[in-house]
Amino acid sequence: MACAGLSCSHERQQAMIDRDTLIAAAKEAVSRAYAPYSRFQVGAALGFADGNIVTGANVENASYGLALCAETAAVARAMNDGKRSDLVAIAVTGGIEGVLGDPVTPCGRCRQVLSELAQLGQTDPLVWCVGSHSISEHRLSDLLPHAFGPASLG
Repeated sequence: MACAGLSCSHERQQAMIDRDTLIAAAKEAVSRAYAPYSRFQVGAALGFADGNIVTGANVENASYGLALCAETAAVARAMNDGKRSDLVAIAVTGGIEGVLGDPVTPCGRCRQVLSELAQLGQTDPLVWCVGSHSISEHRLSDLLPHAFGPASLG
């Protein structure tokens, strides 16, 4: 989902959201996770070009397949709030009982859900995967190359 031919600018996107602020929001969201089965609590924060941040935490369910990941919860919240464009950055973090370990990356399903929101606004957001001692930085299009999206349906 690279921005070649689209109206986005990576430099403009990155300048619109403060990395530390977005990461702090994701870390705070971890505390709202409901993860009694895996005990793996995850928080996600979506940063938009206007400076708004939308967070989400994972919500598990006794019927395991019905669990919601933090990123998916954040995207649903953003969409319900009318945010359908200008996604510029994403921060994801978590760990067992909320204790950070290695950097957490979005799962495949979440990559697809995030990609849909990014494609609606023709952006390729930065994704900061946060661990206890390191942060890895990726473009969403690198985490999900050749993404399926709205344009794929014709």
